[in-house]
Amino acid sequence: MPPEARTHAPAEGEPGWATGLRKLYNSVVDEPLPDSFRDLLKKLDGSDDD
Repeated sequence: MPPEARTHAPAEGEPGWATGLRKLYNSVVDEPLPDSFRDLLKKLDGSDDD
């Protein structure tokens, strides 16, 4: 298990790997949305104006 996954003890009844998975998920969620993806979402919504 990587050291960063051991920084928080798992909650009672939670598997040991869940902490690492949660940390990975949070790092992805915290990434900024790429401009190209934001533009695509605007086009799909039909709101091309800013």
